[in-house]
Amino acid sequence: MSEASAGLLEPDVPAGAAAGGHVVTGGLDLSHGTVLTLDSITVSFDGFKALNDLSLVIDAGELRCVIGPNGAGKTTMMDVITGRTRPDQGNAFFGQTIDLTRMSEAEIAQAGIGRKFQKPTIFEQHSAFENLELAMKTDKRVRRTLRAKLSSADRDRIAETLRLIRLESAADRTAGLLSHGQKQWLEIGMLLMQDPKLLLLDEPVAGMSDDETERTAELFLALAGKHSLVVVEHDMAFVGRIAKRVTVLHEGHVLAEGPLDQVQADPRVIEVYLGR
Repeated sequence: MSEASAGLLEPDVPAGAAAGGHVVTGGLDLSHGTVLTLDSITVSFDGFKALNDLSLVIDAGELRCVIGPNGAGKTTMMDVITGRTRPDQGNAFFGQTIDLTRMSEAEIAQAGIGRKFQKPTIFEQHSAFENLELAMKTDKRVRRTLRAKLSSADRDRIAETLRLIRLESAADRTAGLLSHGQKQWLEIGMLLMQDPKLLLLDEPVAGMSDDETERTAELFLALAGKHSLVVVEHDMAFVGRIAKRVTVLHEGHVLAEGPLDQVQADPRVIEVYLGR
């Protein structure tokens, strides 16, 4: 089963229970206006510091792009946020009260953080509609899933998501036959069916045509506000199209931060990343 689709069909465990035994209850506390806070995060692998005292704050509803050279720590940062990697030191909070460093990957996903990897990972033998149906945030115990019937409200929600990701005309098409860009949009739609408050998107427009890239920019701008988005990307034209604020990582820490034109003019960024 794919990375993005993992957890869609779980063993017969009580609904709402997460793998590590911690169940997040109550709403996400956004009272201070921030959805994610990383404070002095350090991660080392065999003596190499993939993250080195990294601090980052993402506002609720913000669309932030993270750029930087290979090895800058972008993937490790997302691994920490989603629970795949435990930091050696530092704090990571979702909202004001949810300590991500104490939670499993499943618990973090259940709390409202969705992650999309670079390669689209979908159920290719199922239709686009069925992919969204499988991804719905409902009781995913195997017996319950196999017996479930969609309500009219569920069908309306799937139809609205198909419209949002511009796949309404491809609802019944087998997912494996979709174009590369359409597969990317479908996976984003699958994440949206799980009601995430924060979306982490790794190079979402890699391999897309110019038209697909433009449509993806429009999608992300439509999602911002209702969701918070952190987008790791190398396409500077795309970054400039969607983000008011850009963070540049280098050697595991924040090198520069601000509007794209400002960070592109920073001599440090030019030296280590832009090469001009």
